[in-house]
Amino acid sequence: MDAASGSHPSPTTPHLTRGAANTDPAGRVARLRRRARAVLGAAVALLAAAFAAPMAAQAAPPGSSSSIAAEPESATAPASESSVPSSVPYPTRPIRFVVPYPAGGPLDQAARAVADKMRTELGQPVLVENRAGAGGNIGADLVAKSAPDGQTIVMGAVATHAINPYLYRRMPYDANRDFAPVIRVAVVPNVLVMNPDTAARLHITTVESLIAHARRHPGQLNYASGGNGSAGHLAGELFKAKAGISMVHIPYGGAGPAQLGLIGGQTDLMFDNLASAAPQIRAGRLTGFAVTTERRSDFFPELPTIAESGLPGFDISTWFGIFAPARTPAPVITRLHDVVARALTSDELNSLLRTMGAQPAPLSPEAFGRFVIAEQKKYERIVAATSARVD
Repeated sequence: MDAASGSHPSPTTPHLTRGAANTDPAGRVARLRRRARAVLGAAVALLAAAFAAPMAAQAAPPGSSSSIAAEPESATAPASESSVPSSVPYPTRPIRFVVPYPAGGPLDQAARAVADKMRTELGQPVLVENRAGAGGNIGADLVAKSAPDGQTIVMGAVATHAINPYLYRRMPYDANRDFAPVIRVAVVPNVLVMNPDTAARLHITTVESLIAHARRHPGQLNYASGGNGSAGHLAGELFKAKAGISMVHIPYGGAGPAQLGLIGGQTDLMFDNLASAAPQIRAGRLTGFAVTTERRSDFFPELPTIAESGLPGFDISTWFGIFAPARTPAPVITRLHDVVARALTSDELNSLLRTMGAQPAPLSPEAFGRFVIAEQKKYERIVAATSARVD
């Protein structure tokens, strides 16, 4: 019982018994409440400041092509040191390696070969998972929205990170802000191929005769691709624009199914990547006419370039490499890069890539980021020039 008031003290207020403070209980309570509010306000401000930075980093909506051009530095800053300390072991469980295209294609084959090497060095299973659809956007988006811990990665490609941001009107991710580049794996020329029976029936023996036939029969030829936004799609649209011809685009759900359709006579021609087409050309199931790069390929030096076949300036190739979600810790990015870079020096993996017509081409995370930015600028111009768009 309080001697001055005859009442019990408030359970939230200290019971002072000495000095002048005891002579004014109401004032004492008011002062203590003001102090408590001040302390609470300061604590809230500190918490708000602590969480403001990461929340702001996530505020910008992904998927706009303008943001890719406006923020190129994001592709060259692959990781944050603050996510987890470098002493945290990695990996701690099986790694999910997403391939955003169907099984059986060259990108899928390369990913599985790389995964085998990673598994040996990292001591954890590396599980390849095919998530095809929307020109690679579905699989890439899955990784973009995964936890930034290095446990989920994607074998991205020229389509997912350089073409689609300008080809698709709506993107589910931002190719720069939502990813951390890890390493470029390989570069592959594309090659213009036809079904031999179709070429013979139409008396097409060169790029020049193909263009002449298409001009005489506008809209009657069609070309297959691995999907909207693939390098084969853009190569076809650029070919049409430069040659002044009309052809119908037939998109498939991946390069593998598109090639099978061409071999089966369902389509007329295709701008396939050399990694996939090389075995079929050697076996006589496809006829190669020209490569799409500015220089001839070491694997088929007898094939001219499209540029030297009457369309100067024609230059399109396929590349693929590994990306992690944005804000993956820098030590994890470095570990992944080093493991894959060592794998690419192995005779076994080098031999596999070369038999597919792929050139091993590793880049550091920073250099890979700069390369992606340059490719985006290139394909932004190509998409604009061809008016190719996917709704």
